[in-house]
Amino acid sequence: MEGSICPLDHRYGRKEMKSIFSEEGRILYQMKVEAALAKAHASVGTISKADAEEIARVASLDIVKIDRIKEIEKDTNHDLMAMVRAMTEQCKGDAGKYVHLGATSNDIIDTATALQIKEALAMIDADLDELLYTFAKIAKRERNTLEIGRTHAQFAIPITFGFKIAGYIAEVLRHKERMFEIMPRACAGKMAGAVGTGAAFGKNFNKIQILVMQDLFLTYEPAATQVVGRDRYTELMCLLANIATSLERYGTEVRNLQRSEIGEVSEPFNSKKQVGSSTMAQKMNPINSENVTGLARIVRGLVIPTFDNQVLWHERDLSNSSAERFTIPHAFVLLDEMLLKMNKVFSGLIVHADRMLKNIELSQGLIMAEPVMIKLTEKGIGRQDAHEIVREASMVAIEKGVNLRETLLEREDVRKALSEEELTSVMDPSNYTGDSKAIVDKMVSAAEEMLGRKV
Repeated sequence: MEGSICPLDHRYGRKEMKSIFSEEGRILYQMKVEAALAKAHASVGTISKADAEEIARVASLDIVKIDRIKEIEKDTNHDLMAMVRAMTEQCKGDAGKYVHLGATSNDIIDTATALQIKEALAMIDADLDELLYTFAKIAKRERNTLEIGRTHAQFAIPITFGFKIAGYIAEVLRHKERMFEIMPRACAGKMAGAVGTGAAFGKNFNKIQILVMQDLFLTYEPAATQVVGRDRYTELMCLLANIATSLERYGTEVRNLQRSEIGEVSEPFNSKKQVGSSTMAQKMNPINSENVTGLARIVRGLVIPTFDNQVLWHERDLSNSSAERFTIPHAFVLLDEMLLKMNKVFSGLIVHADRMLKNIELSQGLIMAEPVMIKLTEKGIGRQDAHEIVREASMVAIEKGVNLRETLLEREDVRKALSEEELTSVMDPSNYTGDSKAIVDKMVSAAEEMLGRKV
């Protein structure tokens, strides 16, 4: 039984991103580079303008057929040369003689890859914008929603849910900065010949390389070997993996907060049609967040072969080629899928503010141990002594299963320092969220400035 093996063929990835890295897309980009090379040759007088225009005319899948390229490749066992010959066949007059003039395969391949990366990064950047907008809306809406902050998976001190999301905003903004910084390094081509010296282009080498890259709006490798430096792809893949890991972090938080015993948020769930389990009919599982978690592991797994691809023999060998056919397309297609899914999760996220308050109550006042300690120091008790007073009262409260306020009031040292009214005020969670609200406002404003629109 035959069928597709890779889940990208039928399960993951939207067509817009997959089309960039499809066979058709790859060949189109490579022919676009060949056309730019011909145009550059014409600009320096190596070939005629008419010949360059003819080469540009045939750089189309309406003219150069993929079936013909494959047919030639069966004989040549060289995919790029098969495309060059197929283009040459379609050229009228003498133009075919000048297809690929002076170039080596990776002049075309690496420059076409740079074009693919540039377009794919633009899509990822747009995805980040949508997620950033969603986060900003939630942070603004939930600015005042009290929640327990947790460290080591244990109750810590109060925050607001908007404050939690503000941290996500800050992280996404950093990723966008990284995207901006990496663009000129990741989107670099080359037109420098067999080992990067440009010898086959003669005296016009530098001018041709610059003209090609200007035409394609790319940077270029200033001191290439047969390929552009693979440190560029390593940096790129690390960025994609970094973003993927951030998405996993957000998804993991949703999964944890959706646990039955916590119940503070829920993924959107179509209760009329969606099935959570084949046997447990009541289940509403955080499947999208779990899916993002799994895909992040795949994206990170692509980092190691990318580092390995950086180490090539002498001026170049072919060990990187087969791996890169997997790593670059899969990383982009999967990350795009993850960003869309994570935006779907948070766009429809159900925030259970009432459950957040109940969980605060479950803490029996213990989450207010720190503010009590701080207040005692304001009353003249040394910090270490105040810490020990509250620690002892906390241990008694835990042992007896009572509210911390009760065990604190049993202590004479606390009663001397604080009245009941003061203690009640100090132990009100809404009075101890620090600058949470101001931080939310700051990060929402930063997101709006980056996006150029209000939320």
